[in-house]
Amino acid sequence: MLLAPLFDAYRTFHSQSRDAYLAREFLHERLMREESVAFVSLEGPVGIGFAQLYPSFSARRQWLLNDLFVTPEARGRGVGATLLEKTRQFAAETRAKRLVLAAAVDNLLVQRLYESLGRKRDEAFRYYYLDV
Repeated sequence: MLLAPLFDAYRTFHSQSRDAYLAREFLHERLMREESVAFVSLEGPVGIGFAQLYPSFSARRQWLLNDLFVTPEARGRGVGATLLEKTRQFAAETRAKRLVLAAAVDNLLVQRLYESLGRKRDEAFRYYYLDV
């Protein structure tokens, strides 16, 4: 699976410990249960980036882009923008109401990418969570 090593690298980017088995099992479960949709960018036979969408509903379907990662070697070459366009197309094809993009507060690089491609920051809502 080309996606698993990328997902493991994504996890380490977000200060998680490397765990190839966990990455592979998480992805397998999400994809088999149709709980996510993933797009992989390739350079020859090697994965250089991915975007993963999770379904959500608010009267109509929404897609949450929670996972976006481009390998350090491929950054600055338009891979992220291409993946974002693919997710936009997919959201439109599935007649989604919107595509929601998540970004870590300190991930200014991805925030700049989102905004450079016309994505708007939500100024109306703050999101809260409760670990259970």
